[in-house]
Amino acid sequence: MKKIFWENPYQHTLETHVTSVDGNRVLFDATIAYSFAGGQESDKAWVNGIPILDSMREGNLIYYTLPEGHGLSAGDAVTMTIDWPRRNRLMRLHFAAELILEIVTQNYHWEKVGAHIAETKSRIDFKSDVNASTLFDAILTQYNEIIRNNLSIEKGYSDIENQRRYWKIEGFAQVPCGGTHVNTTSEVGFVTLKRDRPGKGIERIEIRLVDDTAPTA
Repeated sequence: MKKIFWENPYQHTLETHVTSVDGNRVLFDATIAYSFAGGQESDKAWVNGIPILDSMREGNLIYYTLPEGHGLSAGDAVTMTIDWPRRNRLMRLHFAAELILEIVTQNYHWEKVGAHIAETKSRIDFKSDVNASTLFDAILTQYNEIIRNNLSIEKGYSDIENQRRYWKIEGFAQVPCGGTHVNTTSEVGFVTLKRDRPGKGIERIEIRLVDDTAPTA
């Protein structure tokens, strides 16, 4: 299965073919619809205008769940589309979270214990007893510099057979990650940070895009 969301995360329409059908579970020979992994939510997507209800990763394959009566058969040529504004926000919020995570890890050596990337915000949870908000000025100073410098974001395979991916900014970091990412840091944009404490010894940093126009969740 070709994962076009890695090859070209900006592509939002794809002509593909049905590989197999098992009731409502459908497999395609290529896809642009990202399936939940690494904390990043799935894309909202359609096949011939039929909504994809769910998806499941099994090995290197992604099986998609369609509604009853979808009418697709193996070998059918279909058009897959995604909600591009949603994908764009997910990509930006994902990489914003990646940058914040790397800045915190490099400078303060906090251990990450959770993360989630949604359409309106992303979050990272760390094991720490230090109030995260006391670090926000320093974190954002470094973050904003990276954004202003419009650095290139390299993306590729560290292990092609097992489809393990990474992103890299020269001179800053190389990080294992299988999400979808923009090409340059300026595309990510500036963010605001908010502190939460979901549990004892856990500091949560919530991240929102300054210029986000997504509907309120």
